[in-house]
Amino acid sequence: MADIFGVIESRRSAKVYDPNLPISREELVELLEIAGKAPSAWNLQHWHFMIFDNKEIQQRLLPIAYNQQQIVDASAVIAVLGDLEANKNAELVFAPDVEAGMMTPEIKNTLIQQIEGAYQNKQYARDAAFSNASLAAMQFMLAAKAKGWDTCPIGGFNPVQFMKEFNVSDRYVPVMLITIGKAIKEPRKSNRLDIHQLITEAK
Repeated sequence: MADIFGVIESRRSAKVYDPNLPISREELVELLEIAGKAPSAWNLQHWHFMIFDNKEIQQRLLPIAYNQQQIVDASAVIAVLGDLEANKNAELVFAPDVEAGMMTPEIKNTLIQQIEGAYQNKQYARDAAFSNASLAAMQFMLAAKAKGWDTCPIGGFNPVQFMKEFNVSDRYVPVMLITIGKAIKEPRKSNRLDIHQLITEAK
């Protein structure tokens, strides 16, 4: 398996895929499991993944993604959803830790109080859904590249139509789509700004 620096350097957004190459559901789930090891606030895991891995359902997604051909040519598409009610995961996340002796009941209760307080703020809930789900999305793309797959994150789609067409609960907000497959055209190279243009020294 490639080293992490090599993976980061080689990952680029692929937009032209081999339309005849499938990816197994097992491998997709394995990659999503790795994505799910991303960090998240309070370990609430503010993400939900929707898998599109057959051509018929990818065709339904195509107009919602403004007819980007990669949607149907990719081996699969993953919709990354942010959880607006991730606070509801707290008991599921913390109870096993208490049972395993990794956390005291008192700490668990304190954390849950903190979480419920934060989730009184709807803007916080939305911001947390986007920021934490994006961490998992990036981890998915790096894991995919490490296993020889190409990906592309897509923000260009209609989230309202997406929610309606695929009966997505309003607990979730669409964050991005990610195509995955094998590129048959070299992804376009791009430059990056000098890092010093993006650094400010705190004073």
